[in-house]
Amino acid sequence: MDIQERIDKAVELKHGRNNCAQAVAVSYSDLAKRDPEDLWTLTAGFGGGMGTMEGTCGALCGAVLIAGLLTKGERTGAVSRQVLNRFKELSGAVSCRDLKRRVDGRPVCQCDDCVRHAVIALAEAMNL
Repeated sequence: MDIQERIDKAVELKHGRNNCAQAVAVSYSDLAKRDPEDLWTLTAGFGGGMGTMEGTCGALCGAVLIAGLLTKGERTGAVSRQVLNRFKELSGAVSCRDLKRRVDGRPVCQCDDCVRHAVIALAEAMNL
């Protein structure tokens, strides 16, 4: 699956029964070699800024969880830092509250775009 197909899959998942974290994590289930339902369950609490709109964006949390699986815990902190920095560059913030803050009547970054950016940031950090 190429990056655009993975992005499309993640956004499609977001429009189903998935929060942002679930959409990103499940879109990488093939590379992580994990059951999509297990990833769905593991990331259930990360949506909506950890359910409060105050925490880290769920899409970013899903990407970092997958980074841990793909790196098998080796250099995960460094990869996570790359993912976070690239996500922030693309999205404008990392907390759900800041991403949903309105500027000129529009959020800084819409959820679909946060999902796209998380998929991209992880792919770039992992050279996928």
